[in-house]
Amino acid sequence: MKALFKLIRPKQWTKNVFVLLPMFFGGMLFNPDALQASIITFFAFCFAASSIYCFNDLVDVEADRRHPVKCQRPVASGAISVGKAYILMMFMFALSMLTLLLLERNTWQVTLIVIFYWLLNIAYCKRLKDYAIIDVCIIAFGFVLRILVGGIAVNAMITSWIVLMTFLLTLFLSFTKRRDDVIRMKQTGEAPRKNTIRYNLTFINEAITITGSVTLVCYIMYTVSPQVVERFHTGYLYLTSIFVLLGLLRFIQIAVVDEKSGDPTKVILRDRFVQFIVVGWGLMFLVIIYLHQLRDLFLQLIS
Repeated sequence: MKALFKLIRPKQWTKNVFVLLPMFFGGMLFNPDALQASIITFFAFCFAASSIYCFNDLVDVEADRRHPVKCQRPVASGAISVGKAYILMMFMFALSMLTLLLLERNTWQVTLIVIFYWLLNIAYCKRLKDYAIIDVCIIAFGFVLRILVGGIAVNAMITSWIVLMTFLLTLFLSFTKRRDDVIRMKQTGEAPRKNTIRYNLTFINEAITITGSVTLVCYIMYTVSPQVVERFHTGYLYLTSIFVLLGLLRFIQIAVVDEKSGDPTKVILRDRFVQFIVVGWGLMFLVIIYLHQLRDLFLQLIS
C-alpha cells in the first residue's frame, strides 16, 4: 500500500492548489457552491495528475534505475510491477472522470480541459520532455490549464494578468529545477534527462533571472492596474508584492547558493521561510480582498 501511494505522489497534489485560485481571487471563498465546485475540480485534477505520475515512472523506468535518488521509485525498485502500474494509471484517470460527474455546471468544459491536460502530459512523458525549453514551457502551460479549469468550474473571470503570472512563475520554478539537473550532470558526468545537455549553468542562471524579474514586474502591474483596483475596491494590493519579491529571492538563494532546487514542491513543504512567505501573502490578500465581506458578515451576526 505504501508503494502505491508513493507511485501516485499525493505530496505533489499541492501543485493543484492553482485550481482553487480563481475561486479565491474571484471573491467566492464564502460561496458554498463555488467552494464545492472548486474542491471537486481540485481532486479530479489531482487524480488525473497521479495517473500521469504512474505513466511517467513507467516510461522512465530504465533511466530511474541508474539515478541515485529516482532508483527508489516503486516501479524502478521493483516494489510495483509494470502491469500493476498501468492498472493504477488507468484507475486514477477513471477516478478523475467519475469525480467530475459531481459538478453541477460546466461539467463538459471542465472535463475536456482535464482530458487535454492528461493527453498533453502523455505526449510530454513520451517525447516532448526531451526538448529543452519546450519541456519547461509545457510544465508552465499545465499550470495555466489548472487556472483555466478552476475558473470555468466556478464561472470566474480569468484575466490575462492571472494567466501571465501563472505561466511566468511556474516557468521560473521549472528553470530552478532544471538547474539542479545541470549540477548533477556536472558532478556525475551523466545527464539525468536527455535534454539536460542542452542546458548549462550560464543559460539557466540567466533564464532564472529573466523569468523572475518579469514575474515580479507583471505582478506589480497587476496589483496597481485600474481594473484590479476597481474590482477589489482597494488600492493596497501592491503591498503583497513584498512577499512575492521575498519568495523569488528565497528560491534563487536555494537554487544558486544551496543548490537544492531539484523539487520545488519539497522546498515549499519543508522550507520554513518559504512557508512563512506563502502564508503571509495569502493572509494579506485574504484581508484586503475579503475585508468588506467579513465586515458585512460580522454585522449580520451581531444584528
